[in-house]
Amino acid sequence: MKVRRTGGRSARVRDAVHRAVAELVAERGHGAFSVADVAARAGVADTSIYRRWGGLEALVTDVAMTRLSADFPMPDTGSLAGDLRAYAEGVARDVRGPDGLAVLRLVVALSTAGPEGLAARDRFVAERGRQFEAMLERARERGEPAPEALDIVDHILAPLYVRALFGLGDLTPGHAAELADRLVAQSRS
Repeated sequence: MKVRRTGGRSARVRDAVHRAVAELVAERGHGAFSVADVAARAGVADTSIYRRWGGLEALVTDVAMTRLSADFPMPDTGSLAGDLRAYAEGVARDVRGPDGLAVLRLVVALSTAGPEGLAARDRFVAERGRQFEAMLERARERGEPAPEALDIVDHILAPLYVRALFGLGDLTPGHAAELADRLVAQSRS
């Protein structure tokens, strides 16, 4: 049985390749670069990318899924209001980050890129939904009124993502917290 190490060279290669994909998406857009471009930017052999990911779409999907799922955990502040505020502020901060908008655009592009992209979108939505449900269940166990998971998408994610994608104003932590506060107030009424 082969054991995969979580650190060392493998982790460095993965990080460099992920960073290269995000940079290339930001510079050129999805679909405007090759595995060879990623390999050159990351300083690795293209065979390393093919061996690990199989191809460009699988790599791009892995970058998007990692960034939006594993790299962005759900907060647990002890209250639903605190959790939603921290989550909304984190989304706003992430999208404003150096490659946040590029990764968001990548996810949008993947969701229309055929079966593999749709499968990646479905995995992301299912995982994020599971995380939302865990946060909302903690709130219910504390006796707090909680909205539905889709309400988080409608009242927090959609406004933040639309503002980011269309350049409609700055994504400040204050605006993000205000969206969360409105959702909490609505769930209490």
